[in-house]
Amino acid sequence: IMAAGDRVWRKLDREDWLAAFSAHPRIGDTGGTAWSQREQSGTAGASPAVMTALADGNRAYESRFGHVFLICATGKTADEMLADLERRMANDPETELRIAAEEQRKITRLRLVKWLSS
Repeated sequence: IMAAGDRVWRKLDREDWLAAFSAHPRIGDTGGTAWSQREQSGTAGASPAVMTALADGNRAYESRFGHVFLICATGKTADEMLADLERRMANDPETELRIAAEEQRKITRLRLVKWLSS
């Protein structure tokens, strides 16, 4: 199942990826699904300065790339997510789209594993 999901994901086009991205909350936003909240648990207890930087970074990222910043946040701290966001701002839009798509693939894979395990 995992390999099939990976194959399908990699065959999708830009519009399909963007449609999937649009279902994700911003990193650091409250709300979203229970899965999103657990995956972003690294933001719990982050300093107000880091949370403000994430919010500002999310807005700058969306302005630059036209879609939400995607990162497989499981196991990452808010500082790590912020550092990745800042680093990825230097990418060109096509490179960043592919990186975001790979992050979405990782998220989907983790969710499938959790779903199949339950």
